[in-house]
Amino acid sequence: MKFKGHAYTTDEIETMFICTKGVARVVIAVAALTGLRLSELRGLRWSDFDGQNLHVQRSVWRTHVGQPKTGVSEGNVPVLPLLQKVLEKHRGNASDDAYIFAGKRGVPLNLHNLAARVIKPAFEKSSFKIEWHGWHAFRRGLASNLYDLGVQPKVIQAILRHSDIGTTLQYYVQTPTEESREALAKIEDAFPFGL
Repeated sequence: MKFKGHAYTTDEIETMFICTKGVARVVIAVAALTGLRLSELRGLRWSDFDGQNLHVQRSVWRTHVGQPKTGVSEGNVPVLPLLQKVLEKHRGNASDDAYIFAGKRGVPLNLHNLAARVIKPAFEKSSFKIEWHGWHAFRRGLASNLYDLGVQPKVIQAILRHSDIGTTLQYYVQTPTEESREALAKIEDAFPFGL
């Protein structure tokens, strides 16, 4: 079995919202509700947000601004009304060409530093038990949470903008052991005569 990494649950994400504020809370909301990659989060400009969608057009890795990971990665990601309000409040009077998550000099915010300096300390100070598992755990979490809610894998693939549904299912959708046990119990019920 290949390593999949942690997938944030809806309970963990809700706790993160409680523990954080400001830009940390906004970035967590965007990551959790869109499934964008770290480099895509950093590359978002206000011109990419039309109120209904975030249009992924670029990625930022360290200081390099480039194209998204693949051709399929470039595209629109729907924005829920809740996230729309969060983004509109966060925008203030920023210009269209400004990065949504900008550092002090207007360059893309270093989200690893944000996690180390703001998010992790907020978790440590809180009375909740919450661990930081990195930015990609939001992407895996969105896939797994949508799957748990009954969303078809093909739709999850489209939201994550994967070119291959196999990638979505193998590396992103995680099924809890208890859910597997319940599924097998249904098979057992199909054999009423027993063994």
